[in-house]
Amino acid sequence: MTRPAPRIDLFDVRPEDERAYAFARDLRVIEALLFTSSGPVDARALKPHLSNEADLAALMEALTADYARRGVNIMKAAGGWMLRTAPDLARVVAGPVPEARKLSRAAIEVLAIVAYHQPVTRAEIEEIRGVSTSKGTLDVLLETGWVRLRGRRKAPGRPVTYGTTPAFLVQFGLDAVQDLPGLDEMKGAGLIDGRLPAGFAMPLPSDDPSLREDEEALEPEALDFTLSPPPDEDGTDTPDEA
Repeated sequence: MTRPAPRIDLFDVRPEDERAYAFARDLRVIEALLFTSSGPVDARALKPHLSNEADLAALMEALTADYARRGVNIMKAAGGWMLRTAPDLARVVAGPVPEARKLSRAAIEVLAIVAYHQPVTRAEIEEIRGVSTSKGTLDVLLETGWVRLRGRRKAPGRPVTYGTTPAFLVQFGLDAVQDLPGLDEMKGAGLIDGRLPAGFAMPLPSDDPSLREDEEALEPEALDFTLSPPPDEDGTDTPDEA
């Protein structure tokens, strides 16, 4: 009976083997950078610290495979990589969890619209939902850090445009917003009725941070996340109708 080949320690290499030694050192560098980061680390942040001939794809494949057996795994999120507790150990390490603020149905609907239709204005959100959207709903999403002010639409009134953030991707375990479920996946999960109007299609989401032709930059003072569309004329918010 043939014995399986022994597993080679990725870090157990001799300095005289320059290529293997550089590979092992790059692995250690990446490991250290991921460990000390509170969020995803992308290729642009990793490459300056690696050897000139470093193959980042091969390095991440090797390190991810090595960590797959451990209590901490490497996952892709928001265009980068980060360390996360292995899913099967989440309950073991979880301490007292503060009560999470639950999003209302309206906030969930608005978040989904922003994710799929960004950049999108408050008026466009209301048109898609078919009901009014209160300032408070958008403020809640801004406070979570999952939604941001992108810019202003080049249209009468110069309305603010909204988009998602890297924190949104991390929260929902997405590498990119394009990984959001499509029409077939939603049908398969029973989230969309199979009897859809002819020609119905879902938008292809994109969170490209650069402003589009119909957008312009926000004024510096408008970057305060508390500033979302103004309240109604009577000074109060109109509750969401759904």
